Amino acid sequence: MMDEIMSLVEKHEKWRGQECINLIPSENVMSPTVRTLLSTELGHRYTAPDRFYMGTRFIDEIEQYGVQLAKDVFNSETADLRPLSGHVANLILLACFTNPNDKVVCVSADDGGYPGISKQGISHYFRLKMLTFPFSNAEMNIKADEAEDFILREKPRVIVFGASLFLFPHPVRQLAKAAKEVEAHVGYDGSHVLGLIAGREFQDPLREGASILIGSTHKSFFGPQGGIILADKEHGEFIQKRIHPAFVDNAHWNRIAALSLALAEMKKFGRAYARQVIQNAQVLAKALAEKGFPVKCPHLSYTRSHQVFLDFGGEKKGRPVAKKLEKSNIIADCRVRLGVNEVTRRGMRQKEMHKIADFIDQAYKKGENPSEVKKDVIKFMKDFQQIHYCFK
Repeated sequence: MMDEIMSLVEKHEKWRGQECINLIPSENVMSPTVRTLLSTELGHRYTAPDRFYMGTRFIDEIEQYGVQLAKDVFNSETADLRPLSGHVANLILLACFTNPNDKVVCVSADDGGYPGISKQGISHYFRLKMLTFPFSNAEMNIKADEAEDFILREKPRVIVFGASLFLFPHPVRQLAKAAKEVEAHVGYDGSHVLGLIAGREFQDPLREGASILIGSTHKSFFGPQGGIILADKEHGEFIQKRIHPAFVDNAHWNRIAALSLALAEMKKFGRAYARQVIQNAQVLAKALAEKGFPVKCPHLSYTRSHQVFLDFGGEKKGRPVAKKLEKSNIIADCRVRLGVNEVTRRGMRQKEMHKIADFIDQAYKKGENPSEVKKDVIKFMKDFQQIHYCFK
C-alpha cells in the first residue's frame, strides 16, 4: 500500500510539477523553503488563544511574526492568519456581520462571482437574502452608477466585492460611500487578486473604503493553501474575538509558518512579481486574440489581473477546450480562465507568453497531434523548474 501511494504522488509531482504548463488561476507554486515548512514538527501541534496548551512559545512567536508581516504587506490595522481557506474567511465574514434575513450584495456567480457565498452556498445556510450587483458583461465589471442606486434602495447589511472571474478592479471607492450611507459593512474577497494587491499593482481595497479584506493565500498570492483576514481595528478585533473556537480550532501551525515566510517573500519581491504577472497576462491575451481566440475585453487591454478569459460561451462549451489542452500538458479550468501567476513565478516573461500562445494554438485550433505538442511542452518546461521572487 505504501509503495502504491508513494508512486502516485511521485507520478503527480513529475507530471504537474515538472512537465505541465499550469494556467489555472486559482493555483500557484510555493518556493522550496516555504514548502519545506509544511512538513516540519509544527504539523503535529496545537496552540490556543486561552493558552490551554503548554509548550507553545515558539508557535505563538511564529504566529505573531506572521501577523505583523501581514499588517506590513497589506497596510492593515489587524491581520488574522487562522482561516483554513478563503471559503472559511468568507464564512467568518458573513457569520460575524449578519443575522438571518439580512440582505447581502455580491457579484452573481453567473457573472463570475464566487459560488461559495451564493444562494446555493454559505448564504443559504445562514438564511440570508442574497442580492447581486448590476453587472456589465461587456466590461466585466460592476455597473457603478446603477449599483450605487441599488445599494441606497435595498439597504443591505453587508456588501462583498471580488469575484472568481476577476479581470479588473471593482469600483470600491464610489460604492463605499453609498454603503456608509446605509450603514452596510464593506468586505472585499481578494482571493484571486491577493498577490496583486500585496504587490500594489491592482487596487487597495482597505484604502478605498472596504473595512475587511479576505482571501485565499495560494492563487495570485504564492503561499500555502489557506486563508487570511485583514481589517481595520474595529472590524478586525470584532472578528478575532469570535474565530476561536467557533470557526477555527487547530489552525495548522505548519501552514501558518509557511504563510509567514511567503509573506516575507511578498514583502521583499511582491512589487516586481505583481508587475510581471500583469504584463504577462496582457501579452498572453493579446497573442491569443491575434490567433483568433475569443479573448474577453480587447477594448480594455483584456485584463488588469493575472487572469485571461477565453469566452467560449460557458463551462459546457469550455470543457472540451480544457480537455484538449490537457492532452498537450497545458492545464486550464473548464471556464477557460487562464492564469499566469504560476508561470510568472517560474521565471517566465513576455517572450514565453508568446510561446504559450503558440502551444495553445497548436493544441486546440490546428488539430495537431497532442502527443507531439506534449513533447514540446515538456521540453519547454525543463528551463523553468526554478522558483523566482523568493529568498535563495
